Amino acid sequence: MIKSAICDMLAIKYPIFQGAMAWIADASLASAVSEGGGLGIISAMNSPAEYLHSQIAAARRVTDKPLGVNVMLMSPYAEEVAALLCEEPVDVITTGAGNPSKYIPMWKSAGKKVIPVVASVAVAKIALRAGADALIAEGGESGGHVGDLTTMVLVPQIAEMTDVPVIAAGGIYDGRSLAAAMMLGACGAQMGTRFLCAHECSVHANYKEKILKAKDVDTITTGKRLGHPVRSLKTPFSREFLRQEYDSSVSNEALEALGGGALYRAAVKGDVESGCFMAGQVAAMVKEEMSAAEIISDVVFGAQELLKGASEWVS
Repeated sequence: MIKSAICDMLAIKYPIFQGAMAWIADASLASAVSEGGGLGIISAMNSPAEYLHSQIAAARRVTDKPLGVNVMLMSPYAEEVAALLCEEPVDVITTGAGNPSKYIPMWKSAGKKVIPVVASVAVAKIALRAGADALIAEGGESGGHVGDLTTMVLVPQIAEMTDVPVIAAGGIYDGRSLAAAMMLGACGAQMGTRFLCAHECSVHANYKEKILKAKDVDTITTGKRLGHPVRSLKTPFSREFLRQEYDSSVSNEALEALGGGALYRAAVKGDVESGCFMAGQVAAMVKEEMSAAEIISDVVFGAQELLKGASEWVS
């Protein structure tokens, strides 16, 4: 059985994290992933503390296994959410979209493990100086907000500079990609796009259908002009956003307004015209719906068989 340092640190059975997808990573999906032996993560997204409290309570009615929450540091509710998490029955806090340094001492004093998402060596160093327990190194193949470096380039650089566990994210969807990530120096993986098609994922059926029908060239990156690029599926919305992004007559404010609520329209309403269907490049490899537990088993045991047979490449 594959077991790594992150399993020992967090008391999880398998080294698999579920990505914190806003409007998608809720109590239903997170609790199913935790029950399946991975680390389920609830997204605090852009919501107030009351929403997060209710989601954690709902997840805890289903599972007593290790559970995480992701804090989006750009959220206007980040301060109140950060404080709330000191009192909530969650084991792990992951962070994105900002510098978590101001909150890490408080969270660690409350007994939480803190694992920031990083997209560069520079950001990783900041998180480590602040006391991060582990790091999620997220490559640009990921869905949602992305950096420039690919997973294959980023993960070994992060793993080489630190002794804390490194989790690979971006381009992970099966045993092959988990095995590859571990050979790069990671001790586990975070997956988002694959879990979009978990039975327990409450995302709109139109979203799942678009993932299952995606081809290899069906994602697009927009928002570079605004400084926060996003990878999503090619849709009427994303194509129009890209067109306006390269139109000098369109202001940054107008461009920001165009993107407002687009993920909600996709994930909750299933609006295929004006919704933003965030997804990683591995969308093309997701071919069927499965339970969260089945997805985890497929990935972990697939990697296990590959790693067992790796000796055939060495004489």
